[in-house]
Amino acid sequence: MTPLDDQLFDAPTPFMVLVRPQMGENIGAAARAMLNFGCARMRLVAPRDGWPNPKASAMSSGAYKVLDRAGVFDDLSAAIGDCDYVYATTARGRELTKPVLTPERAMIEARAMAAAGKRVAVLFGPERAGLENEDVARANAIITVPVNPAFYSLNLAQCVLLIAYEHARLGLESPAEVMAMAGTDFATSIEREKLGDHFEERLQSAGFFFPPDKAEHMKLNLRNMWARLALTRADVQSLHGMLRKLVGARGQR
Repeated sequence: MTPLDDQLFDAPTPFMVLVRPQMGENIGAAARAMLNFGCARMRLVAPRDGWPNPKASAMSSGAYKVLDRAGVFDDLSAAIGDCDYVYATTARGRELTKPVLTPERAMIEARAMAAAGKRVAVLFGPERAGLENEDVARANAIITVPVNPAFYSLNLAQCVLLIAYEHARLGLESPAEVMAMAGTDFATSIEREKLGDHFEERLQSAGFFFPPDKAEHMKLNLRNMWARLALTRADVQSLHGMLRKLVGARGQR
């Protein structure tokens, strides 16, 4: 790798996270699309045919440097655990309450967050059916491409290309909105995950998840809520403290 390569991989571009990709050819085509527009940070979650994949290298048309440095993870939580803000790409309605943005608007936000030192990820689902609701619930917002509603299916690499193109096209344009952080940081994905675990534990003990046949859907909605809220690390610490205090006060009665 050359110093220019290092500079490319160190650039604060979004992590393009391919969740359970099925075909090596599509991974390679996605890497090519990323490099076309200056994005080089790829992460793979449980690729179906294992990794490395020679078909991905063949299809990348020289973008092997993206594939060589791609991070490989067993599950989505590990892949986004160090990210401050996560977008999920999907064309289907999910019955989840989240902001839904165009690629342009999302990449304006992503650039603003990157300028403030935040780590941003974009999730792309497997080729057959896209992201599962459990995947989307872990994202802060949704990106939907305004395609023909009568035929909205996009190839994985095409979707990656659209997001990478919008990120590159915006260049140094002024962001439409900037989050004022007041000296704190966004909570990372793993910090929100642990907060969700804490709430589930306390609510389970209190008998909140009733009736049992609705428990999993209730838990999914809670996970979605934590991802949707722009929680800071201070917020997460306060919520953990509130839960511990409430449990302690109940035990003293």
